[in-house]
Amino acid sequence: MIWSLSFDPLMPVWLLIAGGAAALAVTGLLAFMRLRGWPLRAAIMSLLLLALANPALEREDRQPLSSVVALVADHSQSQGLEDRTSVTDETVKALSAEISALPGFELRVLENRGNSGTGTELFQTLANGLSDVPPDRVGGAIMVTDGEVHDIPANAGALGFNAPLHGLITGRPNERDRRLVLEKAPRFGLVGSEQVISLKVEDQNAPASAAGLARLTIKRDGSIISEARVNTGETVEIPVEVAHGGNNIFEIEAGLLDGELTPVNNKAVVTIDGIRENLRVLLVSGSPHAGERTWRNLLKSDSSVDLVHFTILRPPEKQDGTPIHELSLIAFPTRELFSLKIDEFDLIIFDRYERRGVLPMLYFDNIARYVRNGGAVLLAGGPDYAGSGSLYRTPLAPILPAEPTGAILEEPFHAHLADMGKRHPVTRGLPGASQDPPAWSRWFRLVDTNVANGEVLMSGPQDKPLLVLNREGEGRVAMLLSDHVWLWARGFEGGGPHVQLLRRLGHWLMKEPDLEEEALRLSLRGADLIVERQTLGVSIGPVELTAPSGERSELILSEDEPGLWRAALPASETGLYTVTEGDRSALVHVGPQNPKEYSNVLSTTGLLAPVAETTGGVSARLADIGGNVTVPRIVALKQAAQYYGNGWIGLKTSQASILKGVDRYPLFLGLMGLALLLGVLTMTWYREGR
Repeated sequence: MIWSLSFDPLMPVWLLIAGGAAALAVTGLLAFMRLRGWPLRAAIMSLLLLALANPALEREDRQPLSSVVALVADHSQSQGLEDRTSVTDETVKALSAEISALPGFELRVLENRGNSGTGTELFQTLANGLSDVPPDRVGGAIMVTDGEVHDIPANAGALGFNAPLHGLITGRPNERDRRLVLEKAPRFGLVGSEQVISLKVEDQNAPASAAGLARLTIKRDGSIISEARVNTGETVEIPVEVAHGGNNIFEIEAGLLDGELTPVNNKAVVTIDGIRENLRVLLVSGSPHAGERTWRNLLKSDSSVDLVHFTILRPPEKQDGTPIHELSLIAFPTRELFSLKIDEFDLIIFDRYERRGVLPMLYFDNIARYVRNGGAVLLAGGPDYAGSGSLYRTPLAPILPAEPTGAILEEPFHAHLADMGKRHPVTRGLPGASQDPPAWSRWFRLVDTNVANGEVLMSGPQDKPLLVLNREGEGRVAMLLSDHVWLWARGFEGGGPHVQLLRRLGHWLMKEPDLEEEALRLSLRGADLIVERQTLGVSIGPVELTAPSGERSELILSEDEPGLWRAALPASETGLYTVTEGDRSALVHVGPQNPKEYSNVLSTTGLLAPVAETTGGVSARLADIGGNVTVPRIVALKQAAQYYGNGWIGLKTSQASILKGVDRYPLFLGLMGLALLLGVLTMTWYREGR
C-alpha cells in the first residue's frame, strides 16, 4: 500500500499561477506597509489557492511481482567430457531447490544443447528464455557451463536487463589437451589431382617435457593412406590425392598427449568434392541400321562426356572390291585408338560391330587387356553378334559373358526385368517395370546366347537373356543382346525408358559409386542421417553407427525397395559419423569441418568474467582439484554493487508490482475545506478587531 499527494486544479493552471502571483504581490505590499494581520491575510490567500488546486491524498493498492531468475544448463558436446555432465545436473538440481524456496522468486531452467555449427550459444538461450519478461522483473541469471561460450556479448548492456549474471564453471583448472587446427583446406579438386591441406597441432597446458613431435595419421574414406611426424605449434602442409568423384573424406588424426582431456579434437576432417574431367567414350558403329544414332544422340546430350565416334559404312553384303582405307572420309586411326591411347578412354561401345578386317586381332587383345586393367566395354549387338563375323570370335571372347548360339529370335516381345534386375541399381525402378506386361513398347529381335558368367538383368521371349553385366578383372563388361532399343527412343507404341536405362548402364560401366551393386552409404538429408545398404542379396544384418563422440549404436535397416535397405535417425551431434557392416564402411561429416564446439575444450572462468563482473556477478569454478562440488548459497538483495561473496551469490529482488486500485481523499473539498477557510477568516477578523 502506497500513499501519495496529488493535485487536480479546479481552474486552468495558468490562471492558478496568475492568482498565486497576485497573492504574492499583495502579501509583499501588506508586509511592506506593515499592516496589522498581514500574515493571516497571506494565509487566507494561500489556503484559497490551495483549495483551488484541489489537493488529495491517494492510496495505491499494489501487488508485488516475483523476480524471474534464469538458470541456464549447458549440455553442449564439450560438457560431456569427464564428469562435467553429472556436475552440471547436480548443480542445477541444488540451485533449483534453493531458488524455489526463496519467497518472491520465479525460476526458469533453460537448457542449451549446443549442436549448431556456431558452437555453444548460452546467451541466445538466455535471451529466448526471458523474451517475455520485462527487464525490471529479471532478478539475475546463473549459467552452469565449462566456460567455453561462443556468443558472449561485447558489453553487459546487450543483456537487456539490469541484474547480476553468474557463471558457475565445471571442470578442473589444470586440464591439458591436444588439438588439430585447420588453417586451409580445399573444397573441390579434380579426380587424380593432389591437393594440400594446411594445419597445426597445438598442445594446451602441456608440460615442457611433452613438447616436440606429434604423429599424424592421414586416412581417406576410412583407409590409412600415409603417416607423418610434425612439430607441435608449427603450420604444416599435408598433400592428399582426390581418388574418386563425389565426396572424398580425409581424416587427419594426431597421436595422444599424455593426460589430455579428450582425443576428440585430435582429429580434423576435410571433405573434398572430387570433380571428374569429362568422361571419354569411344563409340564404334558397325552395320548401318535404323537405331544407329541412338547411342550418339544420348552421349552427345551429356555435357560430361567427350565422344569419339566412328561409323563403318559398308554393310557386309557389299563386296565391290573397294579398299577399306578408301571407304571413309578420314583414315580410321586404329593404331592410335586401340594401341597408343586406348587407356585414355573410360568406355568403349561397339554398336552392331562386325569383323571386316578393319581392326586386326592384336587390337582386340589390347581391348581385353584394357578391360582387365580397369576399362569398360559395352556391346550392343544384333544379327552381327550371331554370325561368323561376331566379336565373340575374337580375343574378346574370354571377357564376354554371353556366347551366341547362332540363332536369332525375331518375334514381338516385351523386355522384362529378371529377378536380379529388380534388385540391381542399373534397372531397379525403371518407369513402367512394375506392370505386367511392362508399360513400354515391344521389341522384335533378340540374339540367342548362353550366359556363362555375369548377371542377367533383363530377359526377352522364352526367358532368354537380354541385358547381361559382368566384372572382368578390374574392369566391366555389359551386353545388350538386341538392336531394337531405338524403338523406345522413337516413341513406338509409347516408347520406353531408354534414357534412364542406357545412361545408368553407361555410368555403371564407368564405375559411378551410386550404381554399385554392393554398397554401404551414409548421407545427411536436412537434420537426419540416412543409412543405405545396397545389395543383391535377400537379407542383411545390422549395421553399427559410431557418433562423433565415440558412442556406438546398432541399427536395423528396413527394405524400402528391392535390394535397397534404409534407416533414418536424427543427427544429434556435429562431427564425423561412421557406419560399418563387416568390411564395409561409410562416413559423413555433419556441421563445419572445424567445429567451434571442439576447437577449445579446456574449461575456463576467463571468458564469462568480464560481462559477469560488469553486472555485479562472478565467474567461478564449482570445485577445486580433487574437491567436491560446492554449490554456493543464494542470497536475495534489493540493490547492491556486488552480488557475490565467500560461498554465496546474490540475486536482485524486483521492485515491480501490479496496481490493483487507487483510493483518493480530497483535502479541501466539502465541509473540511469550508471549516478550515472559515476558521482562518474568523481569526483574521478577531485580529483586526483587537
